[in-house]
Amino acid sequence: MKAFHSDGHPLPLPAGHRFPQSKYRLLRTLVEGRPDLDLVEAPAASDDLLALAHSPAYVRSVASDGLTPLEQRAIGFPWSEAMVERSRRSVGATCEAARSALREGVAANLAGGTHHASADRGSGYCVFNDVAVASRLMQAQASAAPLRIVVIDLDVHQGDGTARIFEGDPSVFTVSLHGERNFPFRKATSDLDVALPDACGDADYLASLDAALGVVLAEHARAAFGLAFYLAGADPHEDDRLGRLKLSAAGLLERDRRVLGLLREQRIPAALAMAGGYGRSLDVTVAIQAATIDAAIESWRRWNNAPR
Repeated sequence: MKAFHSDGHPLPLPAGHRFPQSKYRLLRTLVEGRPDLDLVEAPAASDDLLALAHSPAYVRSVASDGLTPLEQRAIGFPWSEAMVERSRRSVGATCEAARSALREGVAANLAGGTHHASADRGSGYCVFNDVAVASRLMQAQASAAPLRIVVIDLDVHQGDGTARIFEGDPSVFTVSLHGERNFPFRKATSDLDVALPDACGDADYLASLDAALGVVLAEHARAAFGLAFYLAGADPHEDDRLGRLKLSAAGLLERDRRVLGLLREQRIPAALAMAGGYGRSLDVTVAIQAATIDAAIESWRRWNNAPR
């Protein structure tokens, strides 16, 4: 299974900044050497590629240090050339993961899931929306009938940017399970939103997930999906600083297996992104995300009938 990484361009963040950028390098180091895992450095997305989902004016502002102080505060990062390069490569990683998934069934971006970015602005540590750009690219390059896409967003925060970009577009079905009282505090409207109460644990979460996957299955029966993006956030974990939910690591792994199992059984190729994770212990967050990659590798094996 191919997994694309973009951790070679660290952000010059001020001391005490709470964005845990080192988790991406730690995750790559932890999964390196896994059987059946092929780690590939991600390419950078061009301006033209980014403009498939973002306004050209916004892309130019990001690329040329044209963001206002207010726009930078909304993103949460000060502008730097490293921010631009890292953001481009995070999008490139998801585009390549989608392309690989269409060939082999499952692939991953070891970062990505920047779902708060809208067409003309960034927000919540998200500069460009990698899933939106990759969706538009895969649709533009589809060789057969129009490609219908499902986005299954299980980050603890609602995928408001993704919902806004695809609002009213029947070719992309957006699903978000998220904390009801968490960021963003003004929610957008996904095709399916499931708002969960604070302290929601494994049993209630998985029951809500099963109901949501039932809707996905019904939508697939109505008009088939040719590709899925799965945002496998680690931030619903009980020890996450920003999460407010109470899932165990075992519950999150079961979540991954249920999502990947349904997509595999329906032969819907799956491109994963790691999305959020802000654990009090970064090692715990990275272990959760490594378990997600292990579940993806197992699904890839079963898709391709590959031996262990």
